[in-house]
Amino acid sequence: MRVFDSFTGTNRGQAATVIQRHGAFTRLWHWVNAACLLVLLMSGLQIFNAHPALYWGKDSSFANPALSIHAATGNDGEWRGITQVGPYRFDTTGVLGVSGPDEARERRAFPAWATLPGPRWLSAGRGWHFLAAWVFVPMLLAYLAYLVLSGQLRRRLLPRRQEWRTLGQSFYDHLRLRFPRGEEARHYNLLQKLAYLLVLFVVMPLVVLTGLTMSPTMDAAWPWLLDVFGGRQSARTIHFLCALALVIFFLIHIVLVLVSGVANNLRSMITGRYRLPASEEVLSDEQQK
Repeated sequence: MRVFDSFTGTNRGQAATVIQRHGAFTRLWHWVNAACLLVLLMSGLQIFNAHPALYWGKDSSFANPALSIHAATGNDGEWRGITQVGPYRFDTTGVLGVSGPDEARERRAFPAWATLPGPRWLSAGRGWHFLAAWVFVPMLLAYLAYLVLSGQLRRRLLPRRQEWRTLGQSFYDHLRLRFPRGEEARHYNLLQKLAYLLVLFVVMPLVVLTGLTMSPTMDAAWPWLLDVFGGRQSARTIHFLCALALVIFFLIHIVLVLVSGVANNLRSMITGRYRLPASEEVLSDEQQK
């Protein structure tokens, strides 16, 4: 009897079909991009901590933010972390606003472990942020150009007309953690395609453009950026929301990698070689033996 191995996504003892799933440039971009985004996120939170509030429009008024994370004295005289979204206030003590051990609590929007560098150091945070951005932006432009010029965008990411009929089933399968097998696993499903298209061609470009809009130097060179995003404060809010969207995307991405075969997925992004998981028919035959 052959046993199915959920760690690799294959049947033990079965001759697996191995394909070349990712090219060298895709694999390089994936890991460099992951490192850059981690540095950008943590240094960005350091920068946010210097003024932990978001606004919409051209002006900022801490008395009326769209979102703020701050500390306030509670009825017991102790500092409490408060996260405010519009008119709604939430006590987030221990996570946001006020965090750390009881004997050494810090009043800061995001805790030290989530920021780069850990201590309050705005200039160093900006330095890390710009350093990672100078790597991230050219790599993103190069990867988007590669997708278009190599035909990978059309062949692998653009949904085909008949695929739209599978949207509901694909969503349901993901909720049940049921993933494509056999020949179906050679290609991205519709949800994967839509997620990658949204991240690569909407969210990441928005992160770059709103980041440029927050720069006075870029505003002088490209004043139209302020008009497009409705002011520097709106650009800062969109920048933050896009960063949040990327965090959610990567958390879901990591969870799906873990549950669909860790070794197989990691191998495909390191060597490019991917073992196609056994089809449902093969699994059914194995269960009968």
